[in-house]
Amino acid sequence: MAAKILEKKQLSENVFMLIFDAEQIARKRRPGQFVVVRIHEQGERIPLTIVDADPENKTVTVIFQVVGKSTAHLAKLNVGDEILDLVGPLGRPTHIEKVGTVACIGGGVGIAPVFPITQALKHAGNYVLSIIGARTKDLLILEPEMQAVSDEMVVATDDGSYGFHGFVSQALESKYLLIGKKIDQVVAIGPVPMMRAVCDVTRKYNVPTIVSLNSIMVDATGMCGACRVSVGGKTRFVCVDGPEFDGHQVDFKELIDRQRIYLREEKEAYDHYCSCRQQVRG
Repeated sequence: MAAKILEKKQLSENVFMLIFDAEQIARKRRPGQFVVVRIHEQGERIPLTIVDADPENKTVTVIFQVVGKSTAHLAKLNVGDEILDLVGPLGRPTHIEKVGTVACIGGGVGIAPVFPITQALKHAGNYVLSIIGARTKDLLILEPEMQAVSDEMVVATDDGSYGFHGFVSQALESKYLLIGKKIDQVVAIGPVPMMRAVCDVTRKYNVPTIVSLNSIMVDATGMCGACRVSVGGKTRFVCVDGPEFDGHQVDFKELIDRQRIYLREEKEAYDHYCSCRQQVRG
């Protein structure tokens, strides 16, 4: 169904927040689920995690990073603009229960989908340790929001411009696991190499780890097959079987190879879109 943009905000370089008017989705959404955005009739389907929902005000919030033609087009829309389709909620919700101490880890734009999960785990009575990270301080998002739903929080930057100097996986190990801090579960969402690094760390300490593979989704119906992944030696479809899986069972090498399949075509489409926009402005 069509949806109108009620609010727009740029959070960091190439990362935007949009709030849509979407009453039915707002009422039914649960943490971990996503929507599919389609801007116009010829538009690509864009799966985006629901960052927040307000049933009273009938709104849903999404955060996305400009990585190609479709997200670049979405970022050019403004308050009052209407998109053709906003479909959801889709995907299996996060399993939320009280397990004890949970570390919620978000890297880059992955902080956005980890936020509602962190909020729900805290509400369920868990002691929540949050670790969020980005390449540099200017690229961090949702720091106050994550702080508000966490018992402890560590901020990490690759370049050391803010907080812990290093990756979120290094912060998890050095500040908690290495010194014997008991963690009952880890939830990690971010770039695939980041999630793989976190799983490599938690595997050593035998800490159950959930990852979200939402970044590989395309049509979100299970029909295109582009989001096939191997989990525990079995083929799974991220959009209908996930997007969350046991990180210690995910074949990350295969996942990374699959993500690279259409890099050339995606770059060509993005470059053509940018070129056309420059010609129009000229």
